[in-house]
Amino acid sequence: MSLSRILRHTLLAAGLITGSVHAASLPAPFASQLDAAYTKLAAFYQDLHANPELGFNEHRTAAKLAEQAKALGFEVTTGVGGTGVVAILKNGPGPTVMLRTEMDALPVLEKTGLPFASKVSTRNAAGDTVPVMHACGHDLHMAAWYGTARLMAENRKAWSGTLMLIGQPAEESLTGAAAMLKDGLFTRFPKPDYALSMHDDASMASGTVMWHAGAFRASADTVTITMFGQGGHGAVPHETRDPVVMAARLVMALQTLVSRENNPLDPVVITVGSIQGGTQANIVPDQVKLALTVRTFRPEVRQRVLASIAREAKGEAIAAGAPKEPAVEIKPGTDSVYNDPELMARAVKAVEKAVGPEFVKEMPAKMTSEDFAMYGQQPGVKALLLHVGAVQAGRLEAANKAGMAVPGTHSPQWAPDLKPTLLNTIKAETAILLDLMPPKR
Repeated sequence: MSLSRILRHTLLAAGLITGSVHAASLPAPFASQLDAAYTKLAAFYQDLHANPELGFNEHRTAAKLAEQAKALGFEVTTGVGGTGVVAILKNGPGPTVMLRTEMDALPVLEKTGLPFASKVSTRNAAGDTVPVMHACGHDLHMAAWYGTARLMAENRKAWSGTLMLIGQPAEESLTGAAAMLKDGLFTRFPKPDYALSMHDDASMASGTVMWHAGAFRASADTVTITMFGQGGHGAVPHETRDPVVMAARLVMALQTLVSRENNPLDPVVITVGSIQGGTQANIVPDQVKLALTVRTFRPEVRQRVLASIAREAKGEAIAAGAPKEPAVEIKPGTDSVYNDPELMARAVKAVEKAVGPEFVKEMPAKMTSEDFAMYGQQPGVKALLLHVGAVQAGRLEAANKAGMAVPGTHSPQWAPDLKPTLLNTIKAETAILLDLMPPKR
């Protein structure tokens, strides 16, 4: 039996989560307030979707979040870690709980056909003009963040403690969390006891809250390798040391690090996303550059795999008689997201009461990465990242029967099934906050 199944059976036996269907909803005032606010929340989402911004350039987006939080009575600070937003609402004694949303979009040309589709283009950090789209659901996350903030601000007698709302820049580059922490997020402001975030997902029906305890999202590192050769005429390759061939052999050799050097029960992904070298067909270049993304869960596996990549690169250079060793540059991204199991048990129970156990499902770990991991690594902070399904159930079922995948996040067709996804995200966030921040005495 898998660890995740063992955990669920343990939680069931302990009564921390339930397997039976029961009536589920937020407390009456919360539910009615959420229904009344939906039109405004949907309009807020559409505005964010139509006006996306790239990482560390989320000026309009940050101003929108700050404006809404101030109107609710939060003490708001902007410009944290570049464009980050911190909103604090102190409501008596109790824990400090952080709810984080991402603000940045992706350089993707939108092809959803929505009436509020993005038509934005801008210059990226390299100076190139690129299209921009909220292709990862951060617009939905922000709308839910605002909806949850409204409910908490309007029902202050229902909870006690300090609510800390974070609008984080540059999640897509895995640099925004580090920038906010470096700028004093947990020293200039109250350090949270708990940190919470949610992310939409194409793998389950819209409104399904998805959880996984323990290691959940993989660490990410970028490795750049430059293979050096001896350039020359393509007609006399024997007079050269061809770095194109070295690079090709290295790509294949790297796959054996996964298939032959790693325990298959301890996942590793090595993807060569870019190979650049040469100018034309009849010239052997003197160097070729490869760019890799490396995903792992455990620190010891991460260290071993990165060292092995450097070893394989050097080995291929030696085998080819290269004039010098390859240059291997490792750029750390983020560590693995770890969901505290005890805290997850509490969260699952609270969410089931809010949305119904039929809308709460366990999910497998994912090899995608999230810099939300950095918050949970800070001493004294317990963190949770949950997902929420965002694809209409009938559409997902039809795609599964046909053996086809629906467009997911980072796709130009990504368009969450808004109402059920947004409402259940807000319900789940609010339920977890209320569970962690008990009512005033």
